[in-house]
Amino acid sequence: MKLQDRAADQNALALAGLRIAVGCLFLIFAQYKVFGTQFTLHGGFEWWINRFLQTGSAYPFMFPVLQRVVLPHARAIAFLVAYGELSIGLALVFGVLVRAASVCGVFYMLLLLFSSNYPGHHVPLWQYFGASLDHSVLALCFVAFIYGRSAQVLSISQWIQKP
Repeated sequence: MKLQDRAADQNALALAGLRIAVGCLFLIFAQYKVFGTQFTLHGGFEWWINRFLQTGSAYPFMFPVLQRVVLPHARAIAFLVAYGELSIGLALVFGVLVRAASVCGVFYMLLLLFSSNYPGHHVPLWQYFGASLDHSVLALCFVAFIYGRSAQVLSISQWIQKP
């Protein structure tokens, strides 16, 4: 095996490992939302949205969206969040529809970033990036899964396609 081929195999394995790790995180995020009722049926989701609004942690342009779109449809959106996280997690862990799940993941991370990571007015630019780390790092992982071949190894589709 050529050195180049071995390096490509190692990179594919590393990216697949990252994909699976991020997928496991999303399964952890989803499990209490899907298998419990506090988040979806008993106000957990609404509590978080109200907290973002009350603490000023939402970007100013997100306030009307959260107040006029999200809160009036909170239960439906809570289920969308719960089962969306579950779907993203399963897709990443099993290596199925990884690009589609990653596009959804980027969109979701950007929504969370703009809803909960506003550092405030008149802060230096670097603080915007510092405040966004919990969502921007995952968004960057999803971008890597979109453009890379993270489902090339350690995926169900890899084993299904083998003759």
